[in-house]
This record gives sequence, structure tokens and C-alpha cells, in this order.
Amino acid sequence: MKIKKNRLAVFSLASAGVLLLAGCSTASTETVAETSAAAGNGSAEVCSDLRIGVTPYGQSSFITQGQEGMEAFADANGIELLWTSAENDIATQAGQIETFINQGVDAMIIAPVGADSLGSQLQAAADAGIPVVAVNTTLNNDALIISSVLPDDVAAGAQEMQQMADHLGGKGNIVVLQGPLGSSPELDRTEGINSVLANYPDIKVLAIETANWSRVEAANLMAGWLTSFDGAIDGIVSENDDMALGAIQAMKEAAISPLLPVVGIDGIEDGLRAIEAGEMIGSSLQHGRIELAAGLAVAQKVACGEMVEKYYVYTMPPINAENVASYIGNVVTNVDEFLLRLPELVAKNLESGDIANEQ
Repeated sequence: MKIKKNRLAVFSLASAGVLLLAGCSTASTETVAETSAAAGNGSAEVCSDLRIGVTPYGQSSFITQGQEGMEAFADANGIELLWTSAENDIATQAGQIETFINQGVDAMIIAPVGADSLGSQLQAAADAGIPVVAVNTTLNNDALIISSVLPDDVAAGAQEMQQMADHLGGKGNIVVLQGPLGSSPELDRTEGINSVLANYPDIKVLAIETANWSRVEAANLMAGWLTSFDGAIDGIVSENDDMALGAIQAMKEAAISPLLPVVGIDGIEDGLRAIEAGEMIGSSLQHGRIELAAGLAVAQKVACGEMVEKYYVYTMPPINAENVASYIGNVVTNVDEFLLRLPELVAKNLESGDIANEQ
């Protein structure tokens, strides 16, 4: 039996608090529970049998991994997940949100396709009293998003560029594979990459283009670059591991030996294996199972009127040949065991604030 009689009132009050603080640097300290308490409704509700709609931008390897984490958390907490995929299309995602509103879900989780989108849909969700939580990607204007669980993508972009700069000794020619243009991770990771490049005038960017997180698109793009630049490329900086792996595939098909150095972000299974095999020089671990499950845990709390922060930040540790073995277990070889303890781990991480903790 659901016990959620105050959900609409709590969400409406929380939305007002977020709107007032949208442009304020202290917004991260505002919580749903604090806003509710200010109006005399500070007690948290306990609820069950929640239905939560999820619409990520697409079904990349990272998102598929994250779905596993969400499903493990949902199973342990009696949550029904309504899972969709926008397939990198804003109109599709807008339609999915409208469907969730019509279905009367208790909360929604979004990973937006574009940073400037979904305004009317989020207003409709607010009008219907349905709270929205963002994971992995967000909007430039997040006033109608109650809480977010997001990676520090600027830091991740800077981290991968620094890995490449160190490997090249501060000079050389690189190509950059971007995520979907205009998405928050692409914007932030590109910003991080550029912040490091500013310190290395002898590193030249020969080309920077999107491959939309796709191995296939990255392989095709890299194949063209190998022909166009004919031996001039010294390294590949990819804003995710899937595109890095596509670049590796293109080099293998072109019989490039030894492979050019490649760096990525996410630490997906195939990326970790590529680092193990010496085919990638590094990545940054964004464990989708933890990050997206944390988003679901936050959505559960919001739907039940419990306290949440405005922002939760996932800080990615760097991965290289020296430490990759220490990450393989949770991400690859002992996944079933990891998923069993994931619900308890996520709850502990939300309490501590260390969202990326795996211990």
C-alpha cells in the first residue's frame, strides 16, 4: 500500500524553494525536507510500491551498466521501474516524459539528451506534482529539477587530457572525439579538456568532432581522420570509452601498429580490458551501477517526502595500467556479488556524501 498523501504538497513547496535559489551558489544546501519544514510539513513519509519513470538519453554501455544498478536497487526496495530510452532524440525524450505524466508515476529520473530542452515537459511534471531527478546529464536551467546526481565532468575532461599530455611529453598532434553536442557531459568534458590544453601550446588539436558516444560512429570518424591526417596523429582523446574503443577498432582495421595512444572516460568493462591489454593508456571511472542507482535512491526519497540535497557529485578516480586491476572486480568479474550489496552501499554513500565510494 502506498503512503504518499503529502507528496504533491511537499514537491510543490520544494519546487518553489529551488526556483528561488536557482541562481544562487548556496542552492546545493537547500533540501526538500528543509523547504517542507519551513511550511510546517517537516516529517518524512514512509512509502512503498513506487512507480518511477526513467528516460536516459540513449542506451550506451554506460547507461546499460547503470540500468543494472537501478534494477538491483529497485528490486531490493519494491520499486517498479518504467525504463525507456530516448536514443539521443530530444523529441522522443519529451514524449516519454509526457507519457510518464499521463501514467501518474511517483517520480521521474532523466538523463537529458540536450542541456537546453524539456522546459515545457518539466513544467507539466511540476504542475502534476511529479518530482524530477537528473542523473549523469542535466539541463542548463535546472530550476524544475528537484535533485541531481551528476559526475564532475569538467574534472574528468581535464583528467583525461592531462593523462594524454603527460604521455605525449607535452607536445604532439591530437584528435578529440566529443559526446553529443550540447549535452551537459560534452560541454563540461570539452571545457575540462580545453582548460588543460591551455597549458600546453605545443599540443595541437587537428580535429574535434562528435561521435555521439557511439563506437560505430567513432570508428567511422577515426577511419576518415587516419586517411586525412596520414600519420600526423599522435594521440586520441575521447570523451567516453565507447568512442575510444571505436577509434581502436579503426586503427586495427587500418593496420596501425603500434596503436596510437587513446584515453577515455567511464571505465566500462571493455575500456578496463583495453587498459589491461595496453590498448588504452587510461580512463576515469564513472561506475554507472553506482551513479544511476544513487539517482534512483534520491528519487525514492523525494517521492516519499524525505530530505535530499540539491546536488550530489560523483568524482571519478583516474584509471591507468598501474591501478586497473583494483577496479576490475566490481565492474567486471564480481558483478553479481557487487549488485547484491549495492542497495546498502548506495544508502551509505548518500549519507556520507561520497557517491563514488565502492567499499
